Amino acid sequence: MILPRLYPILDTAALAAHNLTLPAAAAACLDAGVAILQIRHKTHWSREIYEAAQEVARLCREAGADLIVNDRADFALLLNAGLHVGQDDLPPRECRKILGSDALLGFSSHNAAQLAMAGAEPVSYVALGPVFPTASKHNPDPVVGLDEVRRIRTLTEKPLVAIGGITLANALDILRAGADSVAVISGLLEERCNPRCLRQRVLEWQNLLKAA
Repeated sequence: MILPRLYPILDTAALAAHNLTLPAAAAACLDAGVAILQIRHKTHWSREIYEAAQEVARLCREAGADLIVNDRADFALLLNAGLHVGQDDLPPRECRKILGSDALLGFSSHNAAQLAMAGAEPVSYVALGPVFPTASKHNPDPVVGLDEVRRIRTLTEKPLVAIGGITLANALDILRAGADSVAVISGLLEERCNPRCLRQRVLEWQNLLKAA
C-alpha cells in the first residue's frame, strides 16, 4: 500500500480534553482532505463510543478515506474498518483470521528487533516509535531518534509510519530519514481547539508534507 504522508490519530481522551467529539473531529480532518484516520480509544467501548465510531465510519466511507481502529479487532470488523495492533495485543496472524485478507492491518514496533520480526507478519504497514519524547502514552517505550529511523528503515520493505512526539517542526526530518508517513495525535490539537481550528491545523500539516 501507499500510505498518505499524514496519518491522524483521533485519541478520544485527548479529544475530550479539548471538548471535541469523535465525529466532529473526524469531519474536520476529512474536510481538510486526509485519506486515513485512526480511532484510538484505550478504555471501555461503551454504546456511546461505538455509535460515535459508526458515525466516523460513515464519514470516512463518504470521503473515500480509510478508517483504522486501534487495538480492537472485534470493533474493526463491526465497522468494516482496518486495525492497528501493538506488541501486547492480538498477534497479527490471528487478526487476519478475523478481518480477512483485504483489510488494512498495522503493527507497532519500538526497536530494530521488533521491526525486523514484523516483516514476516501479514501486515499492511509497520509503525515505529516513539521517535521523539511523547506525552500521548503513560508508559512510553524508549525514544528511537532520527538516526535509528535511518538505520532500521532498511530492515523492512513494508510501509513505515513514524509516531511519537512528531510536530510541524520535525515532521519533514522524519520523512527524510525514511519514514513513509507520520502519525500525529497531540500535534493536531491546539490549546484552545474547536472543529474549525482542527481543520486549519490539519491543512497546515497537509501543506507542509507536500514538500516531502
